[in-house]
Amino acid sequence: MRMWGSRAPALLCLWEVRLAGFLGRRLLSSNATAGKSIVPQCWNCGRAKGAGCGDEFFCAHCRALQPPDPTRDYFSLMNCNRSFRVDVTKLQHRYQQLQRLVHPDFFSQKSQTEKHFSEKHSTLVNDAYKTLQAPLTRGLYLLKLQGIEISEGTDPRIDSQFLVEIMEINERLADAQSEAAMEEIEATVRAKQKEFIDSVNGAFEQGDFEKAKELLTKMRYFSNIEEKIKLSKTPL
Repeated sequence: MRMWGSRAPALLCLWEVRLAGFLGRRLLSSNATAGKSIVPQCWNCGRAKGAGCGDEFFCAHCRALQPPDPTRDYFSLMNCNRSFRVDVTKLQHRYQQLQRLVHPDFFSQKSQTEKHFSEKHSTLVNDAYKTLQAPLTRGLYLLKLQGIEISEGTDPRIDSQFLVEIMEINERLADAQSEAAMEEIEATVRAKQKEFIDSVNGAFEQGDFEKAKELLTKMRYFSNIEEKIKLSKTPL
């Protein structure tokens, strides 16, 4: 009894060390499991979707159309660099390629689930194409990805000289009585927009998002004038 009494503290200490080691291994194991990325599974066959063809739109095993990836931005979807400068020809080719993959017309004989996913994909592709095709909307989307939004309406921070310039162009547009006068205004607006596009590109390349926001705000004023010119050319 004396022998066990003298060894008890040592045995207790050894047991505590082993328990701590066991719990530590369990903790490391659970942390490693939690740190693993979750592999997306196919809604149809339940297997990991894998990296099949079709830009990961389809399950590599059963070929069922998968839902859109909510984490994917327009630039990634359209295979474009996240930049203000975009190759519009390549963008158009990508748009056509994606619509050949996911357009609802190709899923008329499929399940209701795939029809639903097809409509969502097609809408997403249309939105991405329209957004990235035009410099203004592309720039606004780039700002949005940075958490910067431009509110609608007149920006009180716009300098008064610029607003006077816009007002004068609008007055010239309202008073234009000939096609030549309209073409002159259109050429002025086009030249201004080209200047803005170059300046906005420079601002994004320098990472100056506040400058890009200021320029895009002004660019939107001229885009509104462009819309008015188009409307004036449209026969009633």
